Amino acid sequence: MHTLPCSAILRHAFPDARIRWLINTEWLPLLDQNPNVDEAVEFPRRELRGAAGLVRIVPWARSLRERVKPDLILDYQGLLRSALISRLCRRDGARVVGLSDAREGSQLFYDEVVDTSDCAHAVDRYVALTRSAAGAAADTTKVKWDLPEGERPRDFAAETFVILHPFSRGAGKSLVPDQVAEFCRALAPRRVVIVGRTSESLPPTTNAVDLLNKTTLLELMWLLRRASFIVSVDSGPMHIAAALTHRLVSIHTWSDPRKVGPYRAEAWIWNGTSLYTQGDCDNPAGWQEVANVPTLAEFVKTQLGICAHD
Repeated sequence: MHTLPCSAILRHAFPDARIRWLINTEWLPLLDQNPNVDEAVEFPRRELRGAAGLVRIVPWARSLRERVKPDLILDYQGLLRSALISRLCRRDGARVVGLSDAREGSQLFYDEVVDTSDCAHAVDRYVALTRSAAGAAADTTKVKWDLPEGERPRDFAAETFVILHPFSRGAGKSLVPDQVAEFCRALAPRRVVIVGRTSESLPPTTNAVDLLNKTTLLELMWLLRRASFIVSVDSGPMHIAAALTHRLVSIHTWSDPRKVGPYRAEAWIWNGTSLYTQGDCDNPAGWQEVANVPTLAEFVKTQLGICAHD
């Protein structure tokens, strides 16, 4: 999601180029019908995992190089595996360009390194890499996200609802089941749709629609587009929500929202006691505290126009 705006910048800079995106299988739906990407190249991550996978990467990447014959390769991930693949796909005369803060020795594989030390947010880092590699033609391109419309979940009937995405794979980022139930009860009788992936079991709540482990990525996007408001922990789905709407509050326990928060000026940050907002994304001054409210549910009620006595 942080890299997605770069495809529009590249298309603007190279209107006649064939743009390919190497992407993990599970994220392929994000590029569905993207006007800026000519081909989504599926990366078989599970087959190329571990030490044995590093051996298999060599013939796989060389085969990809012979098929696509790239002129420019941009490594946004900045890890050893992505840098190695980039180098193996490099043909004579091509350039491999990466980030100055790339890790695991990745910079050893690059022809050019773009200084991103002045960029706090991940989106700004990737945009800086793209614009540097693409040249002056990319400078006027606005940062935007091209995402598919999505698909309505089967048998989903609610027309007005709040979305709660409470779980993340990152340690210490998730809510606990009792917090989920408390939030839902506080918004009753308004419908709360719970989405995401988890092995946790939730207490039954009359106004909650439990769609945990039940939606595809396209169905999730459909729901996010139509929600009255979205509450999410720091996660990939949060960044999808931020790309689609300003009706969002992102819960950050320890992660820095200046680096990985929602890249949208109107979005909100909740750290457990206070609300923050970002300001202008084109000239970010950092997140500023703007309010102190008793609970996150009370804030969501104000956004929905629900009075205290309701």
